[in-house]
Amino acid sequence: MDQVYMNYREIRIAENKKRRQKIVKRQRFILGAGISILIVMIACIASTLVSEARSEAVRYKYYTSVTVHSGDTLESLADEYITEEYRDQASFIREVCGINNLEDEDSIMAGECIILPYYSEEFKE
Repeated sequence: MDQVYMNYREIRIAENKKRRQKIVKRQRFILGAGISILIVMIACIASTLVSEARSEAVRYKYYTSVTVHSGDTLESLADEYITEEYRDQASFIREVCGINNLEDEDSIMAGECIILPYYSEEFKE
């Protein structure tokens, strides 16, 4: 219907209807945006919780002094102190030799004190 043939009351009703439709569209948009943001936030929080649950426990590296007894070798000490952080026994022995300035892995003698690395989940101050 043309506005020319509408009376004041009909015009006002038509304008109010358009205004209400705009308000409803705006509210639907805001509601949709709010729900989208909420879904994204929940997804981020859930992925963070899942990744934290999957992450390994933090392990700290420490050093201990060990007195070498007769019959001890770096291999036997490695068997006792090695942890999964080392690829193999040879890498552990290389590190022990480097820490203690040993030229040869057979150069330890009974009564000597050597430094050995180890890992622990406990934080020590």
